[in-house]
Amino acid sequence: MTRPESQVGPWAPMSDLESADDRALVAAFLAGRREAFDVIVERHRRHVYQLCFRFAGSHEDAADLAQDVFVRAFKGLRNFKNESALGTWLYRVTVNACLNRVSAKRPVTEPLDATQHVDRRALDPMRKLEQDERAVTVRRAIRRLPPKQQATLVLRVYQELSHDEIAKILGSSVGAVKANFFHALGNLKRLLQGQTGGSRRD
Repeated sequence: MTRPESQVGPWAPMSDLESADDRALVAAFLAGRREAFDVIVERHRRHVYQLCFRFAGSHEDAADLAQDVFVRAFKGLRNFKNESALGTWLYRVTVNACLNRVSAKRPVTEPLDATQHVDRRALDPMRKLEQDERAVTVRRAIRRLPPKQQATLVLRVYQELSHDEIAKILGSSVGAVKANFFHALGNLKRLLQGQTGGSRRD
């Protein structure tokens, strides 16, 4: 159970910060407690990193991106209006950082351990190789989508966010999110068919 914001003052002990909700952490940070931001990072870094990896496709690049996201968040947190959840705001910062970096760094080199989270004990060598190659192919195709379609697809499929949550993150309407998702699926299907048929052009 988190403590209400009124109980997290400028001189509250670290244990109070660790049990505080996001709104209280933001208030503490704005009151001059920089360690409150450390708690924010610890609480949200896993989701930020996972989202960065979906865009970057490389663990090294994802780590760099995640660091950049939190640097941006640290600088921009004073502009956070509490009109949405902190997690939603961080997703928005993450998507913007990822799209800026990825668009400036094409093509992206695929890592050898791109599917390290697959349970290898459950796969025979040939099946695992096929899944590895398929996962790499799909990620490459996703990164060729237009930015808004790419962001919508990643947030919907990999992060499992609702259309409403995605609309808040991207600053668009639910209708626009649904349209982007529909077009993203269609474009992704065509890209994958082109790659399978050997007609892909880099």
